[in-house]
Amino acid sequence: VQLQASGGGLVPPGGSLRVSCAVSGFQLIDYHMSWLRQAPGKGLERVSSIAGGGFTYYLDSVKGRFTISKDNAKNTLYLEMNRLKPEDTALYYCARGWDGPYVFRGQGTLVTVSS
Repeated sequence: VQLQASGGGLVPPGGSLRVSCAVSGFQLIDYHMSWLRQAPGKGLERVSSIAGGGFTYYLDSVKGRFTISKDNAKNTLYLEMNRLKPEDTALYYCARGWDGPYVFRGQGTLVTVSS
């Protein structure tokens, strides 16, 4: 099982970014998937999840700004992030599972929101 996150970068406040997670070793359609993040000096936080059937969950602070999606044919998970805020700065991880424990988690991709 491998989860490869990518797409992080530096973006100004109010900007947008899409991070991706390429999955191998299992099929996305068979599992719930989540995006987690860890800000500097803080603990791991669940940002968004998508069920195998498409039902979604969002952290209150990202509702209306972030959208989780997946392409089952490409076996890739996405997180579209709009109207980014400095407090969204974190290492973003993709993980297999709904609300934990997350047995499989990829390496993070760094998102920095700063002017």
